[in-house]
Amino acid sequence: MCGIAGMIAANPNELGSSRLKQMTDIIAHRGPDGEGQWISPDGKVGLGHRRLAIIDLSEAAAQPMHYMDRYSITFNGEIYNYVELKELCEKQGYRFASHSDTEVIMALYDWKKEACLSYFDGMFALVIYDAKEQKVFAARDRFGEKPFYYYHEPGKFFAFASEMKALWAAGVKRELNKRMLYNYMAFKYVDNPADYSETFFSGITRLPHSHYILIDIPSLTGSSQRYWDINKNYTDRSITMEQAAEKFRELFYTSVSRRLRSDVPVGSSLSGGLDSSAVVAVIDDLNKTKGLKQSTFSAIFPGFEKDESHYIHLLLKQLNVDPHFTSPDADTMLKELNTCFYHQEEPFGSASILAQYEVLKLAKQNNVTVLLDGQGADELLAGYHPFYQFFFKELKKNDPALYTRELAAYRQLQGNSRINPIPPKDLKYYARKLGEPARDQLKKWRGIYRQWTHPYFNAEFFQAYSREQFIFPNPASTLNEALYNSVNESMTQLLRYADRNSMAHSREVRLPFLSHELVEFLFSLPAEFKIHEGWTKYIQRKTFEPLLPEAITWRKDKIGYEPPQKKWMEKEEVKDRIRGVRKELVSNGVLHKNILNQPAEAAAAHEDVNNNWNHLMLSYLI
Repeated sequence: MCGIAGMIAANPNELGSSRLKQMTDIIAHRGPDGEGQWISPDGKVGLGHRRLAIIDLSEAAAQPMHYMDRYSITFNGEIYNYVELKELCEKQGYRFASHSDTEVIMALYDWKKEACLSYFDGMFALVIYDAKEQKVFAARDRFGEKPFYYYHEPGKFFAFASEMKALWAAGVKRELNKRMLYNYMAFKYVDNPADYSETFFSGITRLPHSHYILIDIPSLTGSSQRYWDINKNYTDRSITMEQAAEKFRELFYTSVSRRLRSDVPVGSSLSGGLDSSAVVAVIDDLNKTKGLKQSTFSAIFPGFEKDESHYIHLLLKQLNVDPHFTSPDADTMLKELNTCFYHQEEPFGSASILAQYEVLKLAKQNNVTVLLDGQGADELLAGYHPFYQFFFKELKKNDPALYTRELAAYRQLQGNSRINPIPPKDLKYYARKLGEPARDQLKKWRGIYRQWTHPYFNAEFFQAYSREQFIFPNPASTLNEALYNSVNESMTQLLRYADRNSMAHSREVRLPFLSHELVEFLFSLPAEFKIHEGWTKYIQRKTFEPLLPEAITWRKDKIGYEPPQKKWMEKEEVKDRIRGVRKELVSNGVLHKNILNQPAEAAAAHEDVNNNWNHLMLSYLI
């Protein structure tokens, strides 16, 4: 796990070692164990690297790395199946000078070229310079666990980095993208759902996950191409629930085992939910001798309704675990939010990101470099309650009898839930049933009506950007389609937050649920394996039932990772900051002066109260 940066320039005078070093210095937090800068003999290609040593701690694994007197690489991430891939390459005659996964990448690229990406089980952002072909190959992992940003002037200049601040250090202008600003403030979009390459800063592009770019150096041109996608339309109707649970178990154990490969200490994040508990329990099961206690790291909030500490302690009672806890509060938010946003660079949806930031800080304080985490399971297995509507929609069309039974089971199971009550059939309910594009159109007309009656935006700003409202392009009519959208939308945001939080503390987060083989298998399962008799993530519950306390396996009070944000925002210092950014937005011609009369109200995570959280985020952005 590391930080990467670099440039390709038509004019060698634009590329120097000092400029490369400025880029790598500003992302030193991503790699405190070493640094390197390298420029090609013709002066047109420069690669920079900051190293967080995880596998092969020797200097032989330092980067930028060179291979076969032809290839040079700067690489951020881990290839978990590098041991198996190395054996394949050795059978083809390739030889290696290190024990790292980085060298294996270059050998496989020489052998398979762009097709090498289909072999990797891992998270990565990488750039390979081919001196013979005069090309640069840049790629990002299937799900977007590792970031890759770039600035491109065709024919002249291409700069890339793990974080945008490295591009700014190279001289790229830091200019706010006002179209993103409008959609964030009006509709809470933190990404453009029709174009995930768009960022909050003009001219800076995010390489989408599952994509690569092949750049021709003489012409300095290239375009991105997708190399992998999920098949959301195939369903294996021949598999039984028992067979599916066994296959799930096999693939998950393989994924966890590979993600435990490390030459530095490994621990786990533990929230008390089904997903992180499954990861911790499987690691404990793999540790047959129980000779080494597994370190876990958790954020708890005593007295808060959604505190998870009860479930954490249930699991700890039956496993060989060394637990560590942190309890962030309002003072923590005031103290750390500046630094957290510095690392995130773009707005995030709630204070849960700050809680995650504190958990990773705790891991650093206890000298654990690598953490496994349960992220991704909710998006793959319909863990969130809004997925019910797509499940029932699919069943009603394809199997009315099963639809009737499943709906009755859902109502019986969830009828008395305080955390996740059955949604009332109000306007929001019917708007959700219309689907995302229709819902976005309703938002547009509601925004126009609000602007006429109670202006929120400055009139000129609204006139300039309201026509550029984002519209969700992929409406879902089945559960798999909804899960596919979630993997490609909300999960990519969560992965971005996790990468930035972990690297802020020079930690590495690994996600066993995001083995592409496991993901492909889960998408092939019938919808009723994922939601069954009212239970979300049913196949996961059945698979890990033998390892977990019953109270965790069969929890029905599913919540997001949520701190007591409302209480934190009651601090006058927080409200003062919100009022201050409102004044700045009014003076900059973004908001209407009416906003100054609205109270700065405390808001729980994901609540919509006068955009207070959004305004707090903008105090760091503008």
